[in-house]
Amino acid sequence: MTRIVVALAIVAIAAAIAHLVARRRVPDAPTQRRFHVPEQLDRADFPRPEVPWLVAVFTSATCDQCLQVASKAAVLESRDVAVATIEFSEQRALHERYRIDAVPTLVVAGPDGVTRRGFLGPMSATDLWAAVAEARDPGSTPSACDHHAV
Repeated sequence: MTRIVVALAIVAIAAAIAHLVARRRVPDAPTQRRFHVPEQLDRADFPRPEVPWLVAVFTSATCDQCLQVASKAAVLESRDVAVATIEFSEQRALHERYRIDAVPTLVVAGPDGVTRRGFLGPMSATDLWAAVAEARDPGSTPSACDHHAV
């Protein structure tokens, strides 16, 4: 009989300790945004590093929206703007180098390679063109357009 009482006491103590530990458990941290736009690009990694501006579009052949984003960006190609489409299966090393984990990712970088604007996912042509115009000439677009760029 003594063994049963001791066993029940041990079970009761273990249950009480488990209850206290469960109450003190800290909940998991909220999910953090994993996807990001690179903060800087090495202009030597992309075509025409001598021009002042680069629009780099990171894409994948399996991405439905990527072709549309690349088409919108291609229109920006000019004497002062180089546009590069970096498709994952063809240029995997650049995707890995810049830790691109979502496509399409579009980066507008200046002469120093510093990202001036970036987009994750699809965007309108108007938002893209406004972002490039603002990066090239700060203050040239209305402030209402600022909330569209990452």
